[in-house]
Amino acid sequence: MKIPVLEIFGPTIQGEGMVIGRKTMFVRTAGCDYSCSWCDSKFTWDGSEKDSIQLLEPEEVFDSLKDIGGNTFGHVTISGGNPALLKQIDGLVDLLHQHQIEVALETQGSRWQDWFTKVDDLTLSPKPPSSGMKTNFTTLDNIIERLDKEQDGHFSLKVVIFDQEDLTYAEQIHVRYPFVTLFLQVGNDNIEASEDDRLLSDLLDKYEKLIDLVMENKVLKDVRVLPQLHTYLWGNKRGV
Repeated sequence: MKIPVLEIFGPTIQGEGMVIGRKTMFVRTAGCDYSCSWCDSKFTWDGSEKDSIQLLEPEEVFDSLKDIGGNTFGHVTISGGNPALLKQIDGLVDLLHQHQIEVALETQGSRWQDWFTKVDDLTLSPKPPSSGMKTNFTTLDNIIERLDKEQDGHFSLKVVIFDQEDLTYAEQIHVRYPFVTLFLQVGNDNIEASEDDRLLSDLLDKYEKLIDLVMENKVLKDVRVLPQLHTYLWGNKRGV
């Protein structure tokens, strides 16, 4: 089966999660089993860019990565949508590893794929109440248990925070999986904003407030609080 790809871009920096700041290329796949209210990549699942989807073999994805990034990268992030819907990404992970390229993945933890165990940097990002989605903890429990036993690389949890209810959800995640590193990331609810300076000011203010809340929190003692770094640099611009 071919991989439904919406865009390939980079090299750029990873703006989120456990590999924030890492130089990387991006492969963005189409399709998602969620429809989060604040999703910043709705075009991957709402049908608005269905005509832009390319069905590519792993070798074609690799060739595109090399055409765009040349010899300037050693890390590829597979993004979406939800790439975990795609069993066929297994071949792409193997091909990248054959060329000594590390692989990162972010998924909400709603589906398991056997190729997860090969991913070098895997972020599970279960969605908090503000998303409008409901976490299937039976599925998430199983994924984390299998990763803890079987994964060759590293994995972590990340929760995006928009409000106090989301922070309470993050506490529940931290208590449920205390042995997994948890990143908290400030949410961007201005995904249509075009004035970068105004957006940056708003995001910095929210980041500071999130830090203040975490500092006084008795449950969230061992978490890491992150900005959404790429929005600080390029706002809501795509392909960076």
